[in-house]
Amino acid sequence: MKTSKKLIVTALTLAALTAGAWAENPPSAAPAAKDAAAAPAPPTVTAADVQALRDALASQQLQIDRLTKQLERQQAQQSAKEAASKSDPPPDPQQQVAEVATGISVQQDIATPSPNPQDASPNTSPMEGPLTIHFRGINITPGGYAEAAFVRRSRALSADLPTPFNSVTMPGASQSQVPDFFGSGRQSKITTFVNGRLKDVELSSYVSADFLSAGVTSTSTSTNSYTLRLRQAWAQAKFANGWSFLGGQAWSLATENGKGISPDDDLGRTNDVRPKTIDPSYNVGFVFTRQYGIRLTKTFGDKVAFAVAMENAQGTLTTHGNGDNFLLGQAGASNSYNTTSTYTFNPSPDLIAKVAFDPGFGHYEAFGLYDRFADRVFPCGEVASTTTLCGGSTTPGPNALGAHNTAKNGGGIGASARWTIAHRLTFGVKGFGGSGIGRYAPAGLSDVSINADGTLHLIKNLEGLTTLEWHSKKFDIYGYGGVEYAQRTSSFDPITGKEVGYGAPLFNNSGCYSELAPTVNSGFTPTSLSNCTSDTRAVIEGTAGFWYRFYNGPRGRFQFGTQYSYLTRDTWSGVGPSGAGHPGVTPEGVENMVFTSFRYILP
Repeated sequence: MKTSKKLIVTALTLAALTAGAWAENPPSAAPAAKDAAAAPAPPTVTAADVQALRDALASQQLQIDRLTKQLERQQAQQSAKEAASKSDPPPDPQQQVAEVATGISVQQDIATPSPNPQDASPNTSPMEGPLTIHFRGINITPGGYAEAAFVRRSRALSADLPTPFNSVTMPGASQSQVPDFFGSGRQSKITTFVNGRLKDVELSSYVSADFLSAGVTSTSTSTNSYTLRLRQAWAQAKFANGWSFLGGQAWSLATENGKGISPDDDLGRTNDVRPKTIDPSYNVGFVFTRQYGIRLTKTFGDKVAFAVAMENAQGTLTTHGNGDNFLLGQAGASNSYNTTSTYTFNPSPDLIAKVAFDPGFGHYEAFGLYDRFADRVFPCGEVASTTTLCGGSTTPGPNALGAHNTAKNGGGIGASARWTIAHRLTFGVKGFGGSGIGRYAPAGLSDVSINADGTLHLIKNLEGLTTLEWHSKKFDIYGYGGVEYAQRTSSFDPITGKEVGYGAPLFNNSGCYSELAPTVNSGFTPTSLSNCTSDTRAVIEGTAGFWYRFYNGPRGRFQFGTQYSYLTRDTWSGVGPSGAGHPGVTPEGVENMVFTSFRYILP
């Protein structure tokens, strides 16, 4: 080790010993008794003071260990350079290269006859932490947290912590008359991040999971036996020239970043600007998905980044009164999908492009999305009567003659801006608008509806979110306001003489205020409202909350949080009741929610 590096290590060691001596050694005894009598009584040392001192020393020791490892890596690099510059034949692969201060030896890679300095040094990443394991040139970082959380809703939704925003019930529903409390540990996460460096490329992979899913045997009556849910699973190659390639399941490129364009780790360590809510559905208006995708990114210094992505496609549908003249998808296959859910037939992936700017004050993004929807139309799937001949068929009634595929292109554009003042106050705005983009926000409003002739009608969607956060050493205080909007897309069916589609003005909303008694004596089957179409026009949510950190140090982080949300689901107007005393023909669902959470986050 060079003299300068030895001096640095020696200085760090002496600094640590001096700090320990200053903290542990009392001042020398007074030379005279009268001085001792005149001196004030020493302050009382409590157990909390001792623990705080131990935590401070542990933090200092952790910093010293990290600096020591950095010096060791630099020494190994220097030794490798000197060995490569000599004209002598390269040393034997088993030859010892350097002895580090801890007594652990660094040996030359057998597969590399002339070592590269970058191969010898493990990659450093914001996702790494005190639990990182360095093994044969790669770094393995386990992570996650355990959570005890509960939610109390003013109107029952039969839901765990994630709020189904578009399922808030209308005033007449029996569920709207009773509150609901539920406690859960299912948002607890387990994560693993692996990274390493090979010449001029950083290789990394990340897997994250929680338990917010349910299998066919999952219940809450005794064991709360819920299934593991995949959140993220991606791999990335990041080159020194600014290019990077990512593939797997990750946050969509449409999801906002904090700086540049790079993936988020689900724990808030890197590039995380998700709402800080306890609710796993975040806040209405937050633009996101977590889905399969491949992404190519180019950074230009630390000011500009550009990315394009191909991501998984899927569609959400709402329609009323249509005939049997269209096919959009089918239920999932039992060997790979959820058989109780439906999946659209997707003709192509979603394509997203985004550019991000970090000029020095604020972070700015602009992005565009292209998606495509398809269905199969059956012109003779709906006929006036069973005696009608259609499509040249000699058999009266509906048939599949003339069936054909149709498709429509959708997509939208969005932008966001975020400013941080004095490292404490953050203000942000984001908006996204287009056709067929409803699923890219947590309310999950519909992407498409169906015309009377069986063809697709894309729904126009708008999504927006405003953010205000304040951060300090112990507290995070946040407030969010969000909205998601879906335009009505109705058409007239000449065969039935009625309007069909989504949000039609003549749809019946007269029964949205009238509660009905159960018709099934199981005790668990509330009767659906009759004559209550209630297609969603807009979902609006306001949220305020805080996180308080009891401890944040080398042993991890222990924190408590509380969140309050006020949610409304406004509907499109329809035909209302004829009698007096009813608010009108635009029923509204309202929900008040309080969440609390205790979390222990691994260091």
